[in-house]
Amino acid sequence: MKPVVNIDESAQKEDQAMMRKPSLFLYLRATLFYIVFYPVTLVFAAFCLLVGWALPFRPRFKLFTLMNYFTMLWLYLTCGVRYRVEGRENLPSGSEGAYVVVANHSSEWETFFLQTLIRPQSAVLKQELLKIPFFGWALGMLKPIALDRSKRRGALKQLLTQGKERLEEGINVVIFPQGTRVETGKLGKFNKGGAMLAASAQVPVVPLAHNAGLFWPGKSYIKYPGTITVRVGTPVPVADRSVDEIHADSIGWLEAQMRDLKVVDEESV
Repeated sequence: MKPVVNIDESAQKEDQAMMRKPSLFLYLRATLFYIVFYPVTLVFAAFCLLVGWALPFRPRFKLFTLMNYFTMLWLYLTCGVRYRVEGRENLPSGSEGAYVVVANHSSEWETFFLQTLIRPQSAVLKQELLKIPFFGWALGMLKPIALDRSKRRGALKQLLTQGKERLEEGINVVIFPQGTRVETGKLGKFNKGGAMLAASAQVPVVPLAHNAGLFWPGKSYIKYPGTITVRVGTPVPVADRSVDEIHADSIGWLEAQMRDLKVVDEESV
């Protein structure tokens, strides 16, 4: 699969010029972001818990994810982090049915942003997240597929069973096949869960790559100003194809884009 759009070199150079080493100024900008982000998240999650139970899933999803739009805006205003999406037209329309998204995972940013791009969705995540007071409780009302990573075989069975149920309901499933956040510069190992689910449910796989880890590094307090690039690939067909073929096409495209977006070292691919 070929890249959807060739990245604009001048824009890339502009972003690189905006990147800075950690500084007091960047620390203060991040502090301003969190001073507002955490209280707003707490209050909004509490509100969602109060009213969410009375709403059907789709209206509930729209209400709960208003916070994600706020996060993107506040991140831009305080830390100067913008984004652009290439290949948005590759996302299947609602009339075409649900699909599986496989994306690289290097930051907290994509967990917020993807809920504004892939709608509605059920995210595959670790079970521990649902135990976070208010935030995790509200997240649990969005039909996530919460896996116990200590039970590998049981987790795969849960992914295939619940994932197929979500897809049959017309809810897209978002998977990070690396399993956890991977430091920028490293590739990590991609599991076949997304390909297995797509093959089982006979729905396409949409690969999605981004370089958010360059601007909001995983577990980093400081955020670096610039423009995150998100690339959406063409859907990978599954009819009459093996899991290995589906996995090779989707992850092969993803790895190529990660290399092109400078989020993995050349020797890692």
